[in-house]
Amino acid sequence: MLKTTRKGNWLELIIPKDLEGKSIEDIFRKEWEVPKKLTHQFRMEQNVLVNGSKANWTTSLIMGDKVLIKLFEEVEPPINLDFIYDIQVLYEDDHVVVFNKPPFMSTHPNDGNDRRTLLHAAQFYVQSNGEKAKIRQVHRLDKNTTGAIIFAKHALSGAILDRMLERHEIKRTYVAIVDGHLKKKKGTISEPIGRDRHHATRRRVSPTGQPAVTHYQFIKEGKGHSYIKCWLETGRTHQIRVHFSHIGHPLLGDTLYGGKPLFKRQALHAAKLEFTHPISGENIICYAPFLDHPPVFTGIDVYTL
Repeated sequence: MLKTTRKGNWLELIIPKDLEGKSIEDIFRKEWEVPKKLTHQFRMEQNVLVNGSKANWTTSLIMGDKVLIKLFEEVEPPINLDFIYDIQVLYEDDHVVVFNKPPFMSTHPNDGNDRRTLLHAAQFYVQSNGEKAKIRQVHRLDKNTTGAIIFAKHALSGAILDRMLERHEIKRTYVAIVDGHLKKKKGTISEPIGRDRHHATRRRVSPTGQPAVTHYQFIKEGKGHSYIKCWLETGRTHQIRVHFSHIGHPLLGDTLYGGKPLFKRQALHAAKLEFTHPISGENIICYAPFLDHPPVFTGIDVYTL
């Protein structure tokens, strides 16, 4: 694990033994796998110092070298804030923050008039703590899905987390309630998903769609329904909802895909989030408590998933 310290707008890291012999270029391009464009920006703007001097990006570092990286420049937020929203924080440090998204809130604006989104709430949160940072979401959840979602606090952590998401290195465990009783207690649904030509917002299983893989495991039975947990290998829009509707077990409350209207939203919650910290390499696990009042999920302990 890489130990770092924030010093004003700079991040200080002391080169450990396992990075000895590597260069700044190696750390950015091989250790963190930062995109070329962003790496070039750090180099051109001279935002990296080694032992107090302008970094030579190709010189080998030695154990104990002090590297300073300018990460935390203050920027004006790109969105207007006109409301206050109390949102639950599951994990936070100088680089990332994980929120527990409430129901009936979009992750980000879909038009210029949408100002009550999770992105707005996240921006308000960091500003209220005295941080002038441009916060950015790493992934998204449907408006009526609740649970854990990651935001990056600066461009470097955002780029690293984007790459991790593309490689499926961020593991998200969902809890859902589906109609009926499953014949198989554990399985995989591997069906491509595409747009529904007859409905603007619907998706459907389609041979011409994008590959989509959902793994699931039975948790317990209810009266005419089943509690399950599931993991995604892919992140297609409405993937869990489409897949379970396709096999005849739509999510309760998900009227768009044939679910019974027992709840005001689809019974889907991102309960557990696991990822490697983009800077330190530490393993982070976040559990998201249920937020619905009255409750949608009962008798489930997210901390045992």
